[in-house]
Amino acid sequence: MNTRILVSALALALVVPFSATAASQAAHQQHATAQHAATAPATATQTAPELHKAMRGLWHGHIVATRDYALAIKKGNSAAANKAADAAVANAKDIANAVAGFYGQAGGDGILKLLAGHWGGVKAMTDAQHAHDQAGVDKAMQALTGNAAELAKFLHTANPDNWPQATVEGLLLGHIAGHKAQIQQVMAGDMKAEATTWRSMQDHMNTIADALADGLARQFPDKAK
Repeated sequence: MNTRILVSALALALVVPFSATAASQAAHQQHATAQHAATAPATATQTAPELHKAMRGLWHGHIVATRDYALAIKKGNSAAANKAADAAVANAKDIANAVAGFYGQAGGDGILKLLAGHWGGVKAMTDAQHAHDQAGVDKAMQALTGNAAELAKFLHTANPDNWPQATVEGLLLGHIAGHKAQIQQVMAGDMKAEATTWRSMQDHMNTIADALADGLARQFPDKAK
């Protein structure tokens, strides 16, 4: 797939809502569903299948940990919340290490800082939504939006030919919208709606992971398998 087609495919993903248009209405057991989505065949490309599988696994680890955190906060289970928070941090480090394999330690450190900011925003939004603190939710959303812009710029600078900044930022904003919808639904106890959002988030995460894998495969054909 050439860059122009990739851009079009990514842009199309931006209009997929986190709503009843998701493929499944039924709730699925969390980790089994995440595993299915992470290992499902890539539809955008067959380039570097091992890299695609690895990237999907890493990025799905992020949304599994953040969902675990929201569910634990809703239940008032501080031990589970701490475990999920630790998992979110560990996942960010795993992603950073993967990036360092292509862009060096400085690249890994750079994305780790940005991913830490993303997780911090998601955590703050979760805590604020649980506390019925709308001002806190709005502040977290503002921080997440700014972080998305920084992350898109970082990725575009690293791989300008394959990761258009505006398109990457749009995909990240869609991801943030998924977090926000999911957190609201979990805190409201609306798990039927959350099941739909969860499926949409997984599909959207596949789109992001595949786009990143495609870009890496083009930029580093000797490393990507």
